[in-house]
Parts: sequence; structure tokens; C-alpha cells
Amino acid sequence: MSLYHRIKGVKGEQAAMEFLMKKGFTILEENYCVQGGEIDLIAVENDKIHFIEVKTRKPDDLYSGLEAVDRRKQKLLIRAAFKFCSEHIIDLQPCFDVALVCMSGSYVHSISYFENAFDI
Repeated sequence: MSLYHRIKGVKGEQAAMEFLMKKGFTILEENYCVQGGEIDLIAVENDKIHFIEVKTRKPDDLYSGLEAVDRRKQKLLIRAAFKFCSEHIIDLQPCFDVALVCMSGSYVHSISYFENAFDI
């Protein structure tokens, strides 16, 4: 991954985190990594634990961030979520979400949040 894409991804994750905190989410973890998978954000809201994939795109990108969370990526996220839950005492309903951040340079145009974007 190029340095540009890495910086864009970090800025997108920061924007998504701020968006979620304004909505009342409590962020538990950022960039949780296990062998074979990573979860961008892990957050709690009400009675749910949210495992969140953040996709950052430019306004003119033809490839949707949702399309990038394909079956393969979903399996990796689920595997990482199970690992996280096995390491922590979690008595909350799991939820797999996708946050799409649309930005140009450092300007965030919009954030679309898809709760329960996919199931186990």
C-alpha cells in the first residue's frame, strides 16, 4: 500500500471515529490486528459491540467502499472479532458495520454508516 493510501486511510478512520463518538459510541479499540485480519474500529453503543470496517474513497471513485467488503474480507473481520471476544469478557450483541468516508485531500465530504452491513 502506498504512503498516500495509508495516510488517506488513517484520516478516514479518524473522521469515522469522530463521527461515531458524536453519535454516542464509545471507542474500545483502533486497528485491532490479529494474524490474518484487522478491524479498523471496535465500539460499544447501547447493548451492541460494533466491529467497524472503514473505507475511504474520493468523490469520483468508481469502486464503492461497500463493494470492497466482499465475502473474503467479511470472513477476516469475523475471525478477528471472534478473537477479540475470546480475549475480553463481552456480553453484548455483535454487529458488523461499514463506515464509508468520502473525502478530497483532507476535506471530508460525507460519511455514510451502514449498521449490520453483513451477518455472521
